[in-house]
Amino acid sequence: MKNNLKYLENQVEELKKDGVYRILPINYGPCANVIDLNHKEVVNLSSNNYLGLAGNKRVKKAAINAVKKFGAGTGSVRTIVGNMSILEELEDLLAEFKREEAVTCFQSGLNCNIGAIQAIVNKGDLIISDELNHASIIDGVRLSRADKAVYKHSDMEDLERVLKEKRKDYNTCLIITDGVFSMDGDLAKLPEIVELAKKYDCLTYVDDAHGSGVLGESGRGTVDHFKLHGQVDFIIGTLSKAIGVIGGYVASKKIVKEWLLHRARPLLFSTALPPAAIGATIESVKMLMESEEYTDKLWDNAKYFKERMKNLGFDIGHSETPITPVMVGNEAKTMEFSKALLANGVFVSGIVFPTVPKGTGRLRCMISAMHTKDDLDFAIKVFEKVGKELKII
Repeated sequence: MKNNLKYLENQVEELKKDGVYRILPINYGPCANVIDLNHKEVVNLSSNNYLGLAGNKRVKKAAINAVKKFGAGTGSVRTIVGNMSILEELEDLLAEFKREEAVTCFQSGLNCNIGAIQAIVNKGDLIISDELNHASIIDGVRLSRADKAVYKHSDMEDLERVLKEKRKDYNTCLIITDGVFSMDGDLAKLPEIVELAKKYDCLTYVDDAHGSGVLGESGRGTVDHFKLHGQVDFIIGTLSKAIGVIGGYVASKKIVKEWLLHRARPLLFSTALPPAAIGATIESVKMLMESEEYTDKLWDNAKYFKERMKNLGFDIGHSETPITPVMVGNEAKTMEFSKALLANGVFVSGIVFPTVPKGTGRLRCMISAMHTKDDLDFAIKVFEKVGKELKII
């Protein structure tokens, strides 16, 4: 019998040949500062659990209570009977937290982008996107019927060049950017983008997945960080990173929410968030509104780690957030570095093509509030040891 999947076998062999083939590690416990990975205790530097809320006692208890009252699942899309009162409560709370008119919750941040973008632009419209925007934005743009243009990363002169050339030919123009760019940890030049949007009569769309719970007052995000409330039309946030659970949301004007509930395909054709996730998220957001304790600890840890890694001679890029890339370059060497760190008790995932451009492989260290100084000191010593062995420093 002919093997019709031979082409996949060949492609997998190419991954192995290039040194970038990976077997997924297995975590045998909760996502914490130290985890049981493949039955080995290691310091975890690869989690998006920025504030440690995924394993917080209050958050877990809230999830259990929500299951007891509402069940394990919603049993429906929102437009039929899946729109539970607890979900409405979460959206009201998030709108208050984000200081915006309304919030619409989706099943994930990815679903926000593939659902919202195609709903708010159409044929005859233009999307202008930063070249380093997240893959989910790229997919959302592809699913829309609008034309697209790309500007050089955070290059406001290039953005204005595109606007001058193309804006006049379209009805609606939507400028899309990440708030925090996840591979390098740098911030979008949001004030300048907003000014250009006003100048050229455009809408603005910010994916703040890595800014939510990290930047701004109590983690209110990049828009709060830049004091731009009411000036960004679509603010996308995730509930799966700093909030510690799962899901995503669009913060916007009320009219946007009304439209999304009628036209965003993930809301129309996929079951709503489960009660456990909603209950846990409500508790996480309440905790952020009560105190800046978690965000303060996160930033203290991030500054501590970055300073010591830089002093050792590692290239940590130009990150402005707790995301700390350790630049390597070569894909195979990046993966070798990651494997050697793991063998010495530190887990940091290697990031290579196609997640980042070829030749820009890096280890992406995700610092969190749950790390102790002992955790970080141990990780830094291991980085120094392996870095010297591989002649990276």
